Formats: sequence, C-alpha cells, structure tokens
Amino acid sequence: MKIAIAQLNYHIGNFESNKEKMISAIANAKKQRADLVIFAELAISGYPPRDFLEFDDFIDRCWNATEQIAQACVDIAAVVGLPTRNATKPGKRLYNSAAFLYEGKIADLIHKSLLPTYDIFDEYRYFEPNRDFHCVDFKGKRLAISVCEDIWNLGVEDLYPIKPMDELIKENPDVIINIAASPFHYEQSIRRKTIMKANVDRYHLPLFYANHVGAQTELIFDGGSLAYNEKGELIGELNYFEEDLQIFDLADLPKALEEKKRTDKIALIHDALVLGVKNYFQKLGFERAVLGLSGGIDSAVTMVIAAKALGAENVHAVLLPSHYSSDHSITDAEYLAKKLGSPYEIIPIKSIFERIEKQLEPQFKGLSFGIAEENIQARIRGVLLMALSNKFGYILLNTSNKSEAAVGYGTLYGDMNGGLSVLGDVYKVDVFELARYINRQQEIIPWNTIQKAPSAELRPNQKDSDSLPDYEILDAILYQYIEKRKGPHEIVAMGYEETVVNRVLKLVNTSEYKRHQAPPILRVSTKAFGQGRRMPIVAKYLC
Repeated sequence: MKIAIAQLNYHIGNFESNKEKMISAIANAKKQRADLVIFAELAISGYPPRDFLEFDDFIDRCWNATEQIAQACVDIAAVVGLPTRNATKPGKRLYNSAAFLYEGKIADLIHKSLLPTYDIFDEYRYFEPNRDFHCVDFKGKRLAISVCEDIWNLGVEDLYPIKPMDELIKENPDVIINIAASPFHYEQSIRRKTIMKANVDRYHLPLFYANHVGAQTELIFDGGSLAYNEKGELIGELNYFEEDLQIFDLADLPKALEEKKRTDKIALIHDALVLGVKNYFQKLGFERAVLGLSGGIDSAVTMVIAAKALGAENVHAVLLPSHYSSDHSITDAEYLAKKLGSPYEIIPIKSIFERIEKQLEPQFKGLSFGIAEENIQARIRGVLLMALSNKFGYILLNTSNKSEAAVGYGTLYGDMNGGLSVLGDVYKVDVFELARYINRQQEIIPWNTIQKAPSAELRPNQKDSDSLPDYEILDAILYQYIEKRKGPHEIVAMGYEETVVNRVLKLVNTSEYKRHQAPPILRVSTKAFGQGRRMPIVAKYLC
C-alpha cells in the first residue's frame, strides 16, 4: 500500500478553495499510484474554526464539501478532517472527526477522543469526546486512524485518563495514521518528533502524520509532516512553511533519513513571521501594508519581514519625526526604505503637536511636560497612519515587541494601533537577534539601528533604560513569568533582584487592559499574549 501525506495551506470557511486543493492533491497522488492520501485535522473547515462551529449552515457546508471530495476518491482513498454532528445525544452537538473516503462516498468516521482545552485550544467548548474505538480495514491493511491529540497523551504529563492508541492496538493494526493541526512555536518541531517517536516505540508500528501549513490570523502552522518506520526511524519529513506532498510505500519503506535541522530559534521565528504576514494579507484579500518607520530596531525588523512577505513595493513606510527625533533616526529609516526599494514619505508632526499643546494650554496651565505630552505625539502618529490606511486600503502593521507589550510600554490608540502585530510575541533581545539574522549576508538594516540604545524619542535624550530594566534582565524575568509561569519568589531565587522582579510583575499585571485592546499577535512562542493567555483585567494579584 502506498500512502501519500498531503500538507496543504487551508483557509477557514473557504470551502471551495479547501475542496479544490484536496481534490487536486488526490489527483496528484493517484497519478503517482498512491492508494491512500491523508489530509490534516479539520482540513475541510480550516483550523481553528472557533464559533463558526455554532452555525448549522457552517456544519452543513463542511459535510457537503466532504461528499464532493469523496466523489474524487475512485480507486484511491482519503482521510480528511471535518466537524460532524453527534447523532447520539446526550453530549456536545459535534465531533471533531476524520472521514475515511473511498469509492465515491464517506465510508467511515473516526472521532477525536482527547480534546485539548489549554493555551490556544478550546475544543471541549464545541466537541464531544469519542468513546467508541475502531480501526479501518483497507486493501488488506488495518489502519489505526487518530486525530492529533489522541497520540499526544504520552510522557511526563498525562492529561487524560486514557490513551486511544492503547484501545486501537487491541485490534492489531498495521499502521498508525494521525491527522493534526499542530501550531508553530519555536520548540514545537522538537516536541512533535519526540511524541511521534514515542508512539512508534510503544506500539512498534509505522506512523504517518499529516499537519497543517500556513497561518490563520495569529496561529502559524509550520507543516513538517512526518513518517516513521516501525523501528522508530524517521523516513519522511515534509517541507516547513510550505505546501508539500510525499508518498511512502508500506512494502518498501525508505531508509532512515537525515533530519532537517530546524532548531535555530531565530531562523524559525523569522520564517514563521514572514509566512504569518503573507497569509494574513492573502486570506483577508489585502495586498499593501503601511507602517511607521522610526529608525528604531522594532520598525526596521517589521519592515523587512513585511517586505519579504508582501514584496517591498507593497510596504509603504512613513517617517513621522517630532521635536525629539534624532537626525540619525531619520537617515537610518530612509536608508532602510531605499535599500529595500520600498516607497516612503516624511510627515513631520511638530506643527500638529504644537497646535494641540496650544489648544490644551488652559487645561494644562502650570503643569510640567510629562506622559500626557509623550502620548499625544504617539497618538498623532497613530491618527496619521490610520488615515493613510483608510484612504488607500493599507493594513497598518503594529511594530511593538513582546517586552513592551508585557509591561505596558506603549500608547493606546498611538503606537499600539494596527491590524496585525508582527513582533508582539518576540522579546526585545530576540528582535535584535532577528536584525542580525537579517543582516547575516549583507547590511540591510543599518548597523547603527542595531547598535544604538533603544528610545521612544518622545522627550529630550530619552532612552528605554530610563523607564525599564536592561532588556537582558527584563526579558529573562518576563520569560520566567509568562512562558514558565514562575512566581516572584521562584524568580528571585534564580538570582534576580527582588525589587526589580516585583516591579516588573506588577507592570505586567496592571497592563492587561492595554493588551485586551491590542491587534492580533503572530504567535511564535509557547505562551503568547492573546487567545492563549487569558488574564483578568480587574485583579489584585501581584499588583
């Protein structure tokens, strides 16, 4: 039996596109004499469909598209993921299912048993867990078909009381097939391989794993679908960050291959962000972006990522100098735009700021320059950038990094504006590393931008270090608190100064209201702000 893994970039709710992609992949696999082609979890709907699942019309369209794909399955079978109705109440109204398609019809349905409800996942909100386990017989082979999490309940933390493969192995299957939607973070490919190998070592069966590729708003799927022989040797690893299709013959499995070493954190983040920006625009039907290019590191890296994703000609940079902008900030920004070949313009905000100051003289009389005046400058920039976005159909890219978002070092309705946050899950120290990675072969981002002290340039001689700990210290504390969920005493025990730790954690928790109003953030870490980190705004913990 020849098994094809089809790794495709789906679009949530775009049934026609998803259907045509799968039919095309089936035809391609059939030409190569494949017997079976496997697609990803919830491939029909795209993942995650979230509350679209509450609409009967959405579920009907999923089923209808699956029936049409089944018609293409003549002399070849397919496994596709979709939501299906639970006809045997009580319980939730839907299952997360894998449909086995053969000879023009939906021949069998296998439902997901383990429903992740943590971090970005919320599947128990919608789906009923499966309790009926069975394999599928096909062309003399018995297939143990499962959906994503159903083979992840191995290791130190067993989150569920059962292991679905322990039930399926009782039927003496010949092969494990797992269809998945495994979102990217920079450690995920290593974890994924560890889990796949653990399954093969436990059950001594070849395993074929099909993952999504592409971005769905903040979630990025890196692909990297896998195949293992019964010895636990990796025999197939599909491309990362792009569509792919590979075929494996069970009767003649290839020898162990050299793994694609996708372990460089910064390279992975770079490629994921480029794909995230590209798909966000494509799937929304937009082509052009606008951003404020300040001459600083964050906007520079955002500019390069966007240029790679959309084409430099489609990224419009706007320089918005104020009283306090340094000359080198303007020249650095101009250099980058010219180097990339992107259109740019300069719109000074000094006169606008002075008019607002004049208007507020009666209210601000006798009060010294402070945070209000700093934020006015940021909000002027936000107004101008959004005006250009509205007038010309651009999406405004937000350039804030994770360090700033964590401690509230940003202005609502100013530099926090945007339709997409490109670097909102990237700590400042890693933004610098991204810049060096971008410059690894030639200078694209001016070295001066990388080397100078970070500054918002909203008051004379301002530096980020005036308000925040050094980023090496700040980011280390933030990582322990956000990603590792360590409390203040644990972080202090690691050697960090207690007053600094307490101040940083207080800033994180009191800034939650700002993050609730931020644009969607491309997720590249194990714990990103947004859907995967849900904190109350009105709370007293560590405040």
